[in-house]
This record gives sequence, C-alpha cells and structure tokens, in this order.
Amino acid sequence: MTATSAGLLTWSNLVVPALPPSTGVRAVVNVAGTAGLVLAARSAGLTWAELGLSRSTWRTGARWGGALLGVAGAGYLIALAVPAGRGAIAGFAPDGVTTGEVAARALVLIPLGVVVCEEVAFRGVLLAVARRRLPVRWAAVVTSVVFGLWHLSTAFDDARSAASPVLTSGSVAGTVVGTGTGGLVLAWLRLRSDSVLAPVGLHLGTNSLGLLAAAAAR
Repeated sequence: MTATSAGLLTWSNLVVPALPPSTGVRAVVNVAGTAGLVLAARSAGLTWAELGLSRSTWRTGARWGGALLGVAGAGYLIALAVPAGRGAIAGFAPDGVTTGEVAARALVLIPLGVVVCEEVAFRGVLLAVARRRLPVRWAAVVTSVVFGLWHLSTAFDDARSAASPVLTSGSVAGTVVGTGTGGLVLAWLRLRSDSVLAPVGLHLGTNSLGLLAAAAAR
C-alpha cells in the first residue's frame, strides 16, 4: 500500500508536471500509466471484483453513476438560471480557450485522462490494496488522504497568484482538504455500489459538467 501510494504521488506531483503542458499529452500518459497500474494489480493477485471492475457490478454502478451525473447536471442548470449562480461559476472557466477546446476537454480529455484514470487508480487499485491491509473505513480514509495529496501540484499552480505566502499556503491546504473530502465521498460510493462506475458518474458531473457550465456562464 505504501509503495502504491508513493508511486501515485510521484506520478502526479513529479512526472506529470514535467510533461509538455498539452492536456492531450498528459491525458494519453495518464491512460497508459493507469493501464499499467491495473496490469500490475492483476499480476499481484487482485481480482476484478476487488478493483471495482467486475462485469457483474456494471449495471448497479451505471445506475448510481448515471443518477449522480443527472443530479450534478440539474444543479448546474439551476445555477445557470440564477444571476448569482452564473457569477459564482463563471470564474472557473479557463481563459483563452475556444468553444471547441472546451468541448474536447469536457467530453474527451477530462473523462478519459482525469476521471477514469483517477477513479481506477484510487477507488479501484489503491482502495483494493488498502482493504487487504486495513479495516474498510480506514482504507477509505487513507486512500482519500492520498487522493488529496495527489492534487498538490495542481494546488500550487492554482495558488501562484496569491498575494502572500499565507494565502498561498491556505489555498494549497484548502485544495488538499477539499479533494481529500471529496475522495471520501467517492470511496463511499465505490464501496456502496461495488463498482467504480458510481464514483465515475459523480466525478464526471463535477469536472466535465462543471467546465461546460462555467464556460456557458462566462
């Protein structure tokens, strides 16, 4: 479990930031890395069921994931219908990006290069490894802490414009705590449904639909 966690953190905070800034390049590398992680997990004896990828749970996971995706979509539509809501989410839209680039990110690059990779890596492989060594609740907590730390490099990038070291530290800490807390919710969904498809649905709702909503608001 320690080796898997260290490998994931090295990947996200050292390997990926060293790649060309192209979102497409990073998505391809993440997909390849995740495929290698799954192969390593299977070689180590983890079953498809332990990884949350068993075919027998696809239907249940899809129901959970689809429902959560719909809830997220409804929430964004409500926010877009209210001036205060539009103002709140417009700031999350990326600058200098065309409509086509937003669509490519939201519909292809984020789903494949971010959402699926993170869910398979964390709620699939890492959670499965942790459950073999820890009680299920502690496994969820530990993997969620690692998930928060996975976002360190992104947190520092987002905090570069902060006016002081204190604000920078606060921004980074807020990102890590927020994503770690989100990881707990995603882990609960994975355990409740026995499938990574459930957290994939919610993750898509927050990331991909969130990007589309922010672009629409702006």
